[in-house]
Amino acid sequence: MTMSHAAVSALHSEWVKARSVRAVHGSLIAVFVVTVAISVLVSATVGQTEMNHPDADPVFQAFYALNFAQIAAVAFGATAFSSEFTGGALRVSLTAVPRRDLFYAAKMVVVGVQALIVGEAAGFAGFLLGQLFMGQFAIGLGHPGALRAVLGSGVYLALMALFAAGLTALLRSGVAVMSILVPFILIVSFVVGDVASGAADFLPDRAGQLILRENPAGSLGPWSGMAVTAAWTATALLAGWWAIRTRDV
Repeated sequence: MTMSHAAVSALHSEWVKARSVRAVHGSLIAVFVVTVAISVLVSATVGQTEMNHPDADPVFQAFYALNFAQIAAVAFGATAFSSEFTGGALRVSLTAVPRRDLFYAAKMVVVGVQALIVGEAAGFAGFLLGQLFMGQFAIGLGHPGALRAVLGSGVYLALMALFAAGLTALLRSGVAVMSILVPFILIVSFVVGDVASGAADFLPDRAGQLILRENPAGSLGPWSGMAVTAAWTATALLAGWWAIRTRDV
């Protein structure tokens, strides 16, 4: 079997597994549902009130739901890889795809592509539906920074899913990764931001979310912030790759 055929077979195998494992499929659906549902709920209840504040950012406010959708994305990434560590699944996977590099790459490509597609769909749907409830404060894709934020939201969710998947490959436990990342995103990141806002800009979640702001303040811009998140993700993926290559099944 040539390398190209082996790669296609590995990708197909991972695609089938991702669609067949209920927990993985469910967490991916949650990314879309959470984004859209919370976007509509927030816009319909407090959206217009929030826009009355003099320092309000209409673009960032439109993507408030990503505070919760990123948790679903992390759960998707962690679950997608943690399923390999239950019931000897990893041994079976490596029997089917003996090249560990190829197996790992295929797994991460499938995780990333699925998260990106769903993230982009959720970003567009959440933004457009949420703005229906904003009345005079509604903005369109032509508003400064809006289209960038919609496109960037999907990239950000995909990077967070891959970040979690890489850490899961390293730690061999989706529960451990969720126990680390969820409190970090919901609590630690905000505490660091209050104490040292400049340093907080380089945290994986805070840096990536700069893409959602109309006019990001600080040392990082919207795409340089995304690059910081990508660097965190690449580090996690490399650590996971090392673990899969060197550890016994």
